[in-house]
Order: sequence, then structure tokens, then C-alpha cells
Amino acid sequence: MTDTAQEPRVLHLSALLKRPVADRAGHSLGRLADVIVRLRGRDYPLVTGVVAGIGGVELFVPIEQVDSFDADGPVRLVSAKVDLRPFERREGEVLLRADVLGHRLIDVTDVHLVRASDVELVREDTHWLLARVDTHRPHRLLGVFKERSTIRAWRDWKAFEPLIGHGRSVIARRPFARIRRLRPAEIADLIEDASTEEEREILGHVHQDPELEADVFEELEEDLASRLLGARTNAEIAEVLTRMRADDAADAISDLPQARRRPVLDLLPAGQRTKVLTLMGFNPDSAGGLMGMDFLAMPGRTTVGEALEAVRGAGALQPEALTSVYTIDDEGSLLAVARLVALLQADPAATLQEVSESDPVRVGPDTDLVDVALLMTDYNLVTLPVVDEDRVLLGVITVDDVLEATLPEDWRRREVAPPPDGHRDAGEPAP
Repeated sequence: MTDTAQEPRVLHLSALLKRPVADRAGHSLGRLADVIVRLRGRDYPLVTGVVAGIGGVELFVPIEQVDSFDADGPVRLVSAKVDLRPFERREGEVLLRADVLGHRLIDVTDVHLVRASDVELVREDTHWLLARVDTHRPHRLLGVFKERSTIRAWRDWKAFEPLIGHGRSVIARRPFARIRRLRPAEIADLIEDASTEEEREILGHVHQDPELEADVFEELEEDLASRLLGARTNAEIAEVLTRMRADDAADAISDLPQARRRPVLDLLPAGQRTKVLTLMGFNPDSAGGLMGMDFLAMPGRTTVGEALEAVRGAGALQPEALTSVYTIDDEGSLLAVARLVALLQADPAATLQEVSESDPVRVGPDTDLVDVALLMTDYNLVTLPVVDEDRVLLGVITVDDVLEATLPEDWRRREVAPPPDGHRDAGEPAP
């Protein structure tokens, strides 16, 4: 592309679409149908060509054949000679009109889905780059959408993750997908707000990290998780449930059709299957139904230093469950509990028995949800052990599980207040 004096440094896609395409002499050839950019990981996407409608066929014109984008005139080509083969998208290519304009993007900063009203191209040296996205909503007046020039929301392209739908291009950008840096609950919120095609693409990103995928399914609404899991094979379901907490896996299996429960259970590892079957035997609104079966318990003669080392090595356990270390006897009966803060403040050479609270607050597996909540509130507990009639430690209830069970059913749909610094743009400054 030549660097002409009249060529602007900034272009908006909305102003380019349907512009005449002409040769250098000004003879009309057709109209601009789309602009093509190539994804480049963490760099701004590079404009590689345009799609021109010529003679009723959409043809690819490489950017090297574009002489100039005049401020108001036609898109001028170097010559009238163009490749007459119909345009076919290649790996890593994004069509700005077809894939971005009017489509939704993931706002990685504020973690929600927004619609792209326009995109901005910026000239850098001899190249055009996709730099910004306008996410303002057109004004609706008397049934017609009106553009209001005073309402614009131009933001850095790097603050977004596009949902472009094209499989080969999705693969090309996966190593740099920012969505996998979001919290599982945030990704779950995105999926719950997504269309069927959007949720498929988001889950495609998440599937690349099996641990994250399991965490996301734990955060999804039960009906949606059941639908998404139900669309998979038994082996695929078992693969996800294997990495989930046993209590969440038990809930997920209970939501499957009856005919699929046993086949999925049989595909789980023996340890996970035993935990899930145990939990499925309890009322979901009881202490047994709420508890998790992963906790840290050891003999009272264990030193504080050894206990802290065990906490450091328990990366697979739920962090909330690690706020307490339980002391048990040789039969597994609960003797005492040591809070993590007490362990950190104690002499590493002391024993658990010396720093633990004897006769801890505990409940049986049939204790109902209200009593569990009252006990945890009255005693300011983050965790609550569940024991059988012989005081054998069966599991541990964490405060987050109680909150989830006691909040209104539609709590996930509430809009939470953003943090005071929540509007910072995560993207780098545009070129």
C-alpha cells in the first residue's frame, strides 16, 4: 500500500463498508464487503486484505493490492487485476464485519459480554492494525436505531476476547486466550449469559485446562451444568467429574437421567466413586449432603511443623477446607481441631494436641441446613466437622457451601457491585 498524503491515519469499519472499490484510475470495480485481519497473539491484529464484492462474487484482495483508503472516496486498488477465485478464509483470519461487528465479545476487564458496534483501524508505519472497539449501544427511537455521536465507548482491543466462531481461527489464538485467566465463577457467569454458539466457544477454551473446566462446572447453575454435561458422552462426563469436588460431583450425577448415572459412576476412579456414592446417600439439605470429604486429619502427636508441611503439600484440597487441621485417633474418631492461624502462631516443635481446641463443635450427617447455619454463625466457624454416632470424622462443611445453600435460588443472577478500581482497562495503550 502506498503512503498517500490524503490517506487518514484512523478508519472506522462502519465508514468503510459498502464503499466503492475502484482501480487507480477511478474506474468502479465493485464494493467493499469486509476487512480481514490476522490474529497475532498478544499483538494487535494486522489487516491483511479486504473482501470485495465484484460481479456478484466476493473476492479476496490482499492489502498489498490496495493503493489507498481515501478519506471519503473509494477504496483504490493498484490495478484492476484481481484473483477471481471466491474468497475462502484461512486459519487465524478474522472478518471484521462477519465476525466482530454486531457480535458479542468477552470484556476481560469487567467480565461480561458486550456487543461491538464498530471497530477502529489505526495506521502504523505502512500497516493497518485493529486497535479499538466501540461497545456503545445505539439509541433506539421510535423503533429505529439512531447513532448518537456523543455516545462512544472506544476501548483497547486487548481488553476483549472475541467470540468469532471460526474453529481454525479459534485454535490459532488459544495459546493467548485471556479467558483462562479469569476466575471459574466469572467464566461460569459468562457461560450463563451466552448463546448456544457462544457457550460452545467459551467451553472450548476452558476445555484446554481440565482442572479449570472442572472448577467452572462446579460454579454453573445446576440446570445449565446438567444440560451441558448431558450433551457429552459418559466417558467425557466422568472425565470432568473426576476432577470436581466429590460433593459437587454427587450433585451433578444426581441431576443426570437415571439411565446414565450408573454408567458414569462406573467410569469414575475408585476413590472418587466411593465418596460420591456416600454423599448421594444423604439428604442434599442435611449436613451429610453439604459436607466435603476432603480434609486434613492426623494424630495428636504430629508436630505443628509437620502439620504445616502437610497443609503446604495439600494442593488438591479445597483451600477453605485447609483453614482447619483435625486431630483423630487410630480409629478415625475426632478428638480436636486446630485453626490454621493457631498453627502459624505456635512453636513448630509443639504437637497438635497441645495447640488444638478439644471437644470441637460438630454435627451429625442428618443435621438440617438451618441448624448447620446457626451453629457456624454462633461460633464464627469457617468449617464444621461432620461425625457419625461413634464420632468418626466423615467430612467437613465449609462456610461457602452453607452460603450457597441458604442464599435465594436466583442469587447468581444478581449484579454485584464492582470494586472501586474495577473500571481500569486491562489492555495496553493503542498504537
